[in-house]
This record gives sequence, C-alpha cells and structure tokens, in this order.
Amino acid sequence: MNNNQATTMPNNDIAVIGVSCRLPGDNNAPSDFHQFLLAGGNGITEIPKERWDVSAYYDSDREKSGKMYVKNGGFLSGLSLFDAPFFGISPKEAPYIDPQQRWVLEATYEALENAGLDIEQLKGSDTGVFMGQFMHDFEQLQTASCAHDYISSHSATGSSMTLTANRVSYCFDFHGTSLTLDTACSSSLVALDLACKAILHGDSHIALAGGVNLLLRPEMTMSICKASMLSPDGLCKSFSSDANGYVRSEGVAVVVLKKTL
Repeated sequence: MNNNQATTMPNNDIAVIGVSCRLPGDNNAPSDFHQFLLAGGNGITEIPKERWDVSAYYDSDREKSGKMYVKNGGFLSGLSLFDAPFFGISPKEAPYIDPQQRWVLEATYEALENAGLDIEQLKGSDTGVFMGQFMHDFEQLQTASCAHDYISSHSATGSSMTLTANRVSYCFDFHGTSLTLDTACSSSLVALDLACKAILHGDSHIALAGGVNLLLRPEMTMSICKASMLSPDGLCKSFSSDANGYVRSEGVAVVVLKKTL
C-alpha cells in the first residue's frame, strides 16, 4: 500500500469513550472492577434469600422434579434502590418499572458522565441506544395469575423488554435508533456490533451499547439445570479441561461509542 492509498481509505475506527458497570462482588464502577480482576476476585455467592429460598429448590439429584442442582450465582445488591425523580419518573410509575430498566438508566447516566459528555447538549441528537436483554423475571412476576389485582396502568410499559432501550432514549431525549435485542448469551455483543454499524453508516455520531440481566425467579435456573448447562460448583472455567458449565449472574454495563477523528 502506498501513501496515496493510505490517505484515501475510510476511517472505520470506533473508540470507547465512556463506560459504566454494576457487577457482582460490589463492583459498581470500572475502576472497582479493574482492581477486582487484578486481585483475582470472585463475585459468586450463594443465592440470596430475597431472590428465592435455596433450601426449597436445591437437590444434587439432577433428575429430581422441581429442583435445581446449583446453589450459587452472581448478584447485585440494592435491588429496590432507585432515584425516580432524578429521571423524571413519578412515584406512581416507579414501582412497576423493571429493575433492569432502572439499572440501564443509571448506568447510561454514569457512562455519559465517565465520557465527559454534556447530557444537555446531547438532547435531540442522533445518539443511538442498543441494549441486550433476555430475562423477563420482573414481567412474569407482574403478570402472574396471583398478581392480577396489582396490575396497573404502568405494568405494560414498566415490564416490557422493548422499553429497556426506549426508556433511555426518551429520558435523555435521544433521537437515534433505539433497540432492545435478545440473542441469548450474545445479546450485549450483538448490541455492541449494531451500535458500531450505526456509527459507521452515519445513523448516529454517538451510540450507547450495553447489556443487563436480573435473576428474580427460580424457574429459568431450574430449566437450564434440566439441560445440564450450569456448573454444579458455580464456577465458569472457560477453555479449561475442567469446565463443567457456567454460572448465572446479574449485572449491567454500558459503553459510549464514537468514531475516532
């Protein structure tokens, strides 16, 4: 390649200019998580009782009906904490909003702050939002047959997966593509890919990409156990000959993307 060819090639480089996260092990900032990794930290714990009672569901016998053979997972604390007025959400609506939507709102604000961007100046911009999500535990709780009396005018929007990205766009007044997608375990990676493409195609100058996961009910863990997908010792050992499955975890992470100059 000569110098003339080099100067005419398009610049397709995209930079991560901001990041935020809330991950198991009380890792509520990128710097916390960095130190956690350097120290060889492990955020896996026994399933907390506020999620479900381990003793009622655990059995080492994988064939036992209505049981799971795992006791551990990765969990976040402060599930009920949310500053609704900060995001312009009324006290009437807030209890019906999926914590996954709340976490994404908070993580988005923190990622934009980490990027040093003026949120007010981004209002009305073509900023895109791409979020991965594939758990619906909160929606299932709200629409369970025993919860019919608690369904409100905010239940449909508060628990819909569609609104996870849309709520961010609405709250911050972003006018770019707003999309929540489910491709199972690859959801956040596909969201990142689509965000990059939106920037390269000129749809957005800035794009947000991320993923969120919340474990509130035992049924999905039970079903995955029946498929023998989970590690009985609660550890992911990727690329190791000792690998025996994966462990389910909660978390949220958002990155801010922009094309380099």
